[in-house]
Amino acid sequence: MAKATIRELYSKIRQCLFYMIPEKWESIYLYATVIQRENGEETGEMFFYYFPKSIIKRNPINVYQIPLKFNLDEKEYIKLTAELYGLLKELRHECYRYDRILWSNITISIENVEFLAEYNCDDLINSNYTSEDRMAIWQCKYLDYPMERFPKDTRNKIEEYLEEEEKGYHKIKQYIETFYNKHEHNSIEYNINKNNEPQYIKVDETRDFTIVDEEQQYQIKSRKRSKFGKKKLLQERNEETKTEQLQEPEVMVRNQILKY
Repeated sequence: MAKATIRELYSKIRQCLFYMIPEKWESIYLYATVIQRENGEETGEMFFYYFPKSIIKRNPINVYQIPLKFNLDEKEYIKLTAELYGLLKELRHECYRYDRILWSNITISIENVEFLAEYNCDDLINSNYTSEDRMAIWQCKYLDYPMERFPKDTRNKIEEYLEEEEKGYHKIKQYIETFYNKHEHNSIEYNINKNNEPQYIKVDETRDFTIVDEEQQYQIKSRKRSKFGKKKLLQERNEETKTEQLQEPEVMVRNQILKY
């Protein structure tokens, strides 16, 4: 029963993300934390980015940019983000019930036909890294942000974290699913009425998913992602970024993290 419940939650999280992106996209990357306080209250933060589908290199779009970019009602959109965060908290509870994993932060990646969830159990309350540090580290690992875009103190924190990661700290546990059929990306259309209240029309009501390995259909594997966490690889990406062309100018947003 726990397996089925968790898989249903993954499906709901996917569909919620699909609702919230009103254009075609290449990939989605979400990060969220859930911290349980001494009084039992759960707090945390969440943000996600997506790369628009395009023939030229596009900058990732932050969740906070979407209402302004597509003329959506911001209050209504924030309600959707709160629903998404509620699903993530529910997922955390079910992971603990089933696998005794009480993760503190999660990264979800959706790219091509793969859905990947990565759990980390670091103690965020007593961590040496601030919320801003963790966001910068995450942006380097998942969005390929170059190191030079960050202040020197932040760059030092990123390098420190990656070195710790190579030594075996900050381990993650993974869950992977694949789609039966290639995802069409733009499964949601938005209608904006005269009252600026977004109405969400779901184009594809149901989607089938299958586990990569049916014999291990809910095995969370403890391993590091070889494509991330390597300081050398990060430096190579920085060099590549310097020579890239046809890149659109980046739009800075006033707030990139949603607090809960």
